[in-house]
Amino acid sequence: MGETERRLFTSESVTEGHPDKVCDQVADAVLDAILAQDPQAHVACEVTVTTGLLLVMGEISTSCYADIPTIARETVRSIGYDRAKYGFDAETCAVLNSIHEQSPDIAVGVGRSLEARQSGDGDPLDGIGAGDQGMMFGYACDETAELMPMPIALAHGLARRLAQVRKEELLPYLRPDGKTQVTVEYEGDRPLRVASVLISAQHNPEVSQERLARDLEEHVVRAAVPEGLLDGRTRILVNPTGRFVVGGPQGDTGLTGRKIIVDTYGGAARHGGGAFSGKDPTKVDRSASYAARYVAKNMVAAGLARRLELWVSYAIGVARPLAVGAESFGTGRLLDGELARIAAEVFDFRPAAIIEQLGLRRPIYRQVAAYGHFGRPDLDLPWERLDLVPRILEAARLPQRVPGGGTR
Repeated sequence: MGETERRLFTSESVTEGHPDKVCDQVADAVLDAILAQDPQAHVACEVTVTTGLLLVMGEISTSCYADIPTIARETVRSIGYDRAKYGFDAETCAVLNSIHEQSPDIAVGVGRSLEARQSGDGDPLDGIGAGDQGMMFGYACDETAELMPMPIALAHGLARRLAQVRKEELLPYLRPDGKTQVTVEYEGDRPLRVASVLISAQHNPEVSQERLARDLEEHVVRAAVPEGLLDGRTRILVNPTGRFVVGGPQGDTGLTGRKIIVDTYGGAARHGGGAFSGKDPTKVDRSASYAARYVAKNMVAAGLARRLELWVSYAIGVARPLAVGAESFGTGRLLDGELARIAAEVFDFRPAAIIEQLGLRRPIYRQVAAYGHFGRPDLDLPWERLDLVPRILEAARLPQRVPGGGTR
């Protein structure tokens, strides 16, 4: 037998102070504030930021009032942009609001699906049509305890640690903006080691490059990456340009939905292209992606595959998906077509059913607007639970696993 191929794969993350992530968090804070008062609201909120300016745009149809400028400032302040010397200040930045109601041409299909219009009352879960056309992907693999690809899981861990040491003032010279990147070496589809770690962290102008590199390796890299994955060949890079003082909205314009690979699987799985933040759950860009992750994760946990990608396609204004597909990359215990059949059997992918089964009309979105929407062992997210496993095994006609690795 020949040697198993070795390969490298890289994923990146960004901190909550990255300008694109500032926008995502403001958009989801607006969404949460509205859903807390009006769970039936239709929200498609977009945000952009630049030096001294934050602009909230989009379409919102709701019966409640949300103080958008106050929500935006409070979100920016909580991230850490609370003084002028950081280049962006929650107290002094201009906040502009350009919100209008949802297009009636879209609203007619979302509020009453094609199926409902054709059949009258019918099934209440046919009532909501998909908010847009498109394909949504969900993915899971057995590389980590949270069933996520290791490179993105480690990159998120490093980004969260960067924010933690800043907020706890362990490294008080850090500022809110930052990026992380991890390259993992694989043997076949099994992660072996971390080949490289890259951290770019915004800092005050007085700190030296030598201290920054030393502190971030000790307090961020060594604290966030399991020791067994680092070795003498692991390359650790900190601020390769040597200086990162100008950052956040002062350093780069931010925009909602521009970190869709950071938000999902770090490039290890395909992406339909639709962003998440600022969208209520009638938008299948968001809700169906959550549903596909939920089912894929439970199917991997059930042992049907070691890697599994599910996809669901929709037509705007139509409740029932056009198709559901699966790919197990040669790791499945069953054929991919059978895995797709099981996914469609155990979970109802109509928008109203997704919203009901996952409880998505709640203010739960601001918390996932940074550091990823999937995995997240720090949060209790409905699409991360493993309560579908028994139904999946029943549909697959396979014995159920029991603690200790046995079956029954």
